[in-house]
Amino acid sequence: MRGRFITFEGGEGSGKSTHAAMLAHRLKSLGIGVVLTREPGGSPGAEIIRHILLSGLAKPLGAETETILFAAARDDHVRSTIRPAIEQGQWVICDRFIDSTRVYQGSLGLVDPRLILGLERVTVGNMLPDLTFILDVPATVGLARATTRRGKASADRFEGEALEFHEGLRKAYRALAEQEPKRCILVDGRAPRDVVSERIWSIVSSQLHPEPTQTVEEKVAT
Repeated sequence: MRGRFITFEGGEGSGKSTHAAMLAHRLKSLGIGVVLTREPGGSPGAEIIRHILLSGLAKPLGAETETILFAAARDDHVRSTIRPAIEQGQWVICDRFIDSTRVYQGSLGLVDPRLILGLERVTVGNMLPDLTFILDVPATVGLARATTRRGKASADRFEGEALEFHEGLRKAYRALAEQEPKRCILVDGRAPRDVVSERIWSIVSSQLHPEPTQTVEEKVAT
């Protein structure tokens, strides 16, 4: 049976990584096979491209070049990690996916959406998310969280953008949630962590129906 694919999206410091990990843990507690991954990255080749992108080395080349690099990383990620896991019946939980490209490079970078969608067809194909959670927080809140999280480390390529850029990200993500309401669920990321986690779990339970996996002993007994 085909596994499920859930992605987490949002601006910097919105809580994507935290809630992706919490959901993965909860699914694993039911005995469900889970692959927790991220973008850019998630496979050996994609992790190399991640360094190039987040270090800012590709920024002088322009948003279109960055889009192509993200697509190259995604292609390796899908082929090496996501597709094999889903075809084996596992659930894949991914911190960022196609919507980050649509928002960061498309809405904010003004890259032609035809290029973005064309690259999606080539790199993603039918491996589209079953469900996407967009964690929504004010840009100032997200940036403050990101600053606390990285400590003395330098801001990465996107964290270092001006406040106006991050406010634009929030608007673009909210617009995306309105455009694709069946797949994209907007969640208020300002609420306490446990409250957000329970809302996410409630939606996953009602829409994707995760069921506890029987142990070998239980299967024999039945």
